[in-house]
Amino acid sequence: MFRLGLIVNPLAGVGGSVGLKGSDGEEIARKALDMGAEPKANLRTLLALDALRGLDLKLTTYPGEMGENVAREAGFEPVVIGSINPGNTSAKDTEAAACQMVEEGIDLILFAGGDGTARNICHAISDSVPVLGIPAGVKIHSGVYAITPKAAGEIVAMLVRGELVTLGDQEVRDIDEVAFREGRVRAKYYGELLVPQEPRFLQHTKEGGKEVEEIVLDDIAADFNESMEDDVRYIMGSGSTVQALMDSLGLENTLLGVDLIENGELIGQDLTAQQLLEMTSGYETRLVITVIGGQGHIIGRGNQQLSVELLRRIGRDNIIVVATKSKIQELEGRPLIVDSGDAELNHKLSGLIRVNTGYRDSILYRIADY
Repeated sequence: MFRLGLIVNPLAGVGGSVGLKGSDGEEIARKALDMGAEPKANLRTLLALDALRGLDLKLTTYPGEMGENVAREAGFEPVVIGSINPGNTSAKDTEAAACQMVEEGIDLILFAGGDGTARNICHAISDSVPVLGIPAGVKIHSGVYAITPKAAGEIVAMLVRGELVTLGDQEVRDIDEVAFREGRVRAKYYGELLVPQEPRFLQHTKEGGKEVEEIVLDDIAADFNESMEDDVRYIMGSGSTVQALMDSLGLENTLLGVDLIENGELIGQDLTAQQLLEMTSGYETRLVITVIGGQGHIIGRGNQQLSVELLRRIGRDNIIVVATKSKIQELEGRPLIVDSGDAELNHKLSGLIRVNTGYRDSILYRIADY
C-alpha cells in the first residue's frame, strides 16, 4: 500500500488577497487575517485529494488544520501524528511534521503552501524522501510544485497506480518578502528537493513554452543580484531587461542610456563613451547588456557609448548578456550581432556566449562573425 504523507500550511497565501505580497512570518499572516483575508490552503488541498478518492493508499497527516480536517472532508480515515496548537501553527510545525513523516517511512510527502513552506521542508528533510507541492502560496518560484492543485493530485495518483514517474531534484527558491514589499526583488536558492518529474503537471522554472515576462525578468534580476561582486564596477546597458535589473536594486535607470554601478550604488548615470572610459580606468569592470528584440544586436544599436577601446579593455569574458527566452526565440535561430565598428573586435567577440535567461538558468547562443 502506498504511504502518503500530507502537510498543510493553513496560512499559506493569506497575504495575497490583501496586497501583502506574501505570508511569511506569523506577524504578516495575522495581519492578513485581521484585514479580512480568508485562508485557502485547505480548499486547494481538497482539490488535490479529489483525484485520490478510491485509490489504495495509507494517508498520514498532522492534526486539525494541518491536514486532518481536509483529509476527513475528502473521505479518508487518516493516521494522525504529532500535535499542534490549533489556530497558532508555525513553520516549526511544518518542519516537525516533515521529520516525523520521514521517521514513519512515508513514500511521498504532499504539502500545501508556497515558497516559504518549501523552504521549511527542505531545511527539515532535504531530499531524503520525495515530495510534491500543492500551490497555495502567494509566491511560487520553486520548481517543486504542480501547476495546479488538481495536477498535484494527478501526479500522486500516477504514483499510487504504479505508473512510471521519474524522480529528480528541483530547486527551492524564495524571495525576501520585506525587500519585495519595498520594490526590490531578492530571490535566493535554498537547496533542492526530490520531486516526481511529470512534465505535463509539474511547474517548470520559466523555461520553454510561453513565459510570463514580469516573472522571468524578476528571476533574471535575482540571479544577477546574487552574482554581483564587491568593488567591481558594472556598466548597465540600455533596454527594458537591464532596467529590470536596476529596478530590483532600487536604482534609477536610464532606459535608453548607459549607467554605472558599484557595490549596489549608482555612481554614474547616462554616461558618454568618454565618461565610461574615465570611470572604469583602473577598475575591474563588467558589462551588462541585453538583446534587441527581433534583431539580435547586443552591441552597436542604442549603446554606442560602448566604444571599441572600452570593449577591448573589458574583454569577452566580462560581458554579461541577459535576455528572456521569449526574446531569444523571436530570433528564430538567427545569431546575435555585434556591430562595434571594428571588424577585428567583432571577430574576437563572435562564437558561443552564455545568455542568462532566468534564475540559475542560462543558454549558449551564437554571436555571428559579421
